[in-house]
Amino acid sequence: MKPDESARARDKVLFYLKTKGPQTAAQLARRLSVTPMAVRQHLYTLEQESLVDYHDERRKVGRPSRIWRLTARAGTLFPDSHGELAVGIIDAVRQAFGEKGLARLVSERTRAQVQRYRAVASEGPLERKVAALCAQRKAEGYMAEWSQDEDGTLWLVENNCPICAAASSCENLCEGEIEVFRQLLGESVEVERTEHIVKGARRCAYRIARVQRSPA
Repeated sequence: MKPDESARARDKVLFYLKTKGPQTAAQLARRLSVTPMAVRQHLYTLEQESLVDYHDERRKVGRPSRIWRLTARAGTLFPDSHGELAVGIIDAVRQAFGEKGLARLVSERTRAQVQRYRAVASEGPLERKVAALCAQRKAEGYMAEWSQDEDGTLWLVENNCPICAAASSCENLCEGEIEVFRQLLGESVEVERTEHIVKGARRCAYRIARVQRSPA
């Protein structure tokens, strides 16, 4: 395999570990349509670069499964909206204007986001709105994807958080994000965050469901 092909293959390994979570070499091989041995070579290279590590998961029968996952260092390879700068600005606002001033800043950001998103995701049925919202978030670096359960429940999953450093410093940013979704999708829709990167999860996941109203 040529050097550039090897680099692309390793990038795909990192991408799948980011979007699909911890995987065995066999699982990655199936996604990449290559042999497990080829994937292991890429994983060993990435391990030497401190981008992946593993743990052995014991099974009831047979040998333990080796589960590969991204390291904290690998997180720096994915979009991050100038984390240190954002944290610095948040700290400066907090010192100059206090928590109330910071809350006003977040509120204004939320208002502007709602206005911007409505320009691309305000028309049509709920599924179309969620698809448009997902496309917008993907363009902003959230590595977003959406799906729908058989019962009609929709899911918006964000595998990356480009504002993670800022959100860790100011939790109001995360509350502002979910408020944006609620305002955009309307009062007849319930939006619930079920997984949260800032709380230690691998991704942020949002459950989106139509509100079932009782007959009058």
